[in-house]
Amino acid sequence: MGATDLTSRMVELLGRLRREMNGAVADSMRVRGRPYGLNYGVSLPTIRAIARSCPPDHAFARYLFLQDVRELRLAALTLAEPRQVVPAEFDAWGAGIVNSEVAEEAAFALLSRTECVRELYAAWMAATDPLLRYAALLSAARSRSVPVQEALAPLPALAADFPEDLLLADGVVALLASVGTDRPEGRDAVLRVVGTLPQTAAADHIREQMAWRLDG
Repeated sequence: MGATDLTSRMVELLGRLRREMNGAVADSMRVRGRPYGLNYGVSLPTIRAIARSCPPDHAFARYLFLQDVRELRLAALTLAEPRQVVPAEFDAWGAGIVNSEVAEEAAFALLSRTECVRELYAAWMAATDPLLRYAALLSAARSRSVPVQEALAPLPALAADFPEDLLLADGVVALLASVGTDRPEGRDAVLRVVGTLPQTAAADHIREQMAWRLDG
């Protein structure tokens, strides 16, 4: 498909999204990271619904993900085809994760559904960008593709390297809770990891959250 066709389809999709715009929502939105170039304040469920009304198209999704428009970037994550995501694309998808909202939606709608979650987790947990680590944590939390020991191994160092980062701490909690409740061998492994966490604000947050999640 040529660039002209992609552009015309993008304009049509943006027109549908803009009809749902809500300036009050846009003004009140708070995300960690860089703000969008354009933000029409369309609710996330509405963006997903409009994107689902279109046929999946991986090439079109990657084109939309390049746009600095909130609604197009988030719609791209529903339009993309998880089975077509390969490690060679990690950098392209990672470049568009500019804030916490995109990280969360990328994990929910796309990355956790791919066949390469294990490879993505290994790559992005070594990234310097905390948002990529956050997306990796959430993706692994929603998928059983990362073996327990591989999933848990980076976590104590993460809490030490980012001692005040409560967003990353929330990502760690999501992963620990998933492993601890969804996998037979997970609970004991999670308790061991929590016991090795350093004395930092992020680690304190993790311990507090996990105390009630694994109670009993």
